[in-house]
Amino acid sequence: MSAKTKLVLVWLVIILISDQLTKFIVDQSMPLHHSIPVIDDLFSLTYIRNTGAAFGIFAGSAAAFRLPFLIVFSLVAIGFVVAMLRRLSERETGLITALAFILGGAIGNLIDRLAYGEVIDFLDFYWSGYHWPAFNVADSFITMGVAITVFYLIKAKGHDPFARS
Repeated sequence: MSAKTKLVLVWLVIILISDQLTKFIVDQSMPLHHSIPVIDDLFSLTYIRNTGAAFGIFAGSAAAFRLPFLIVFSLVAIGFVVAMLRRLSERETGLITALAFILGGAIGNLIDRLAYGEVIDFLDFYWSGYHWPAFNVADSFITMGVAITVFYLIKAKGHDPFARS
C-alpha cells in the first residue's frame, strides 16, 4: 500500500468515526429541533435533519427527485475526488490531505442520506437574529478540504499539481 493510500485511509477513518459518532450522539441524546446553548448569542447544538444539500438547497423539492439526485451527485463527487487523488504524486501531501477531507465528508453525508434519506446537522452558529445554516462534522471537513485545495492551487502559480508525471 502506498504512502498516499495510507494517508487517505487514516483521514477517512478519523473523519468517518468522528462524523458518525457525533451524529449518533446527537440523534440518541437530543429530541429533533432541540437546541442546547453552548456560547450565548454565538453557538448552540441544535438537532435538525437536512433533507436538502448544502444550505438546504433542494430541501423543498419532491423526495422522489431530491434523494436520488443527491445520492447520484454525491457518488459522482466522490468519484471525481478519487480520480483527482489518483493523479496526485506522493509528494503532494497537502493536497492529498485536503482531498481526503472532502472525500471523508462526502462519504459521511452520503451514509446519512442512504440510512435516513436526510443528513443530521447540529452545529448552529448565529449572531443576534442571523443564523448560519446548521452543519455537521462532515460539512466542516468538506469546507476545510476545499479551502486547503484552493490555497494550494493559488500557491501553485501555473503549475498543475494534478498533471500526470
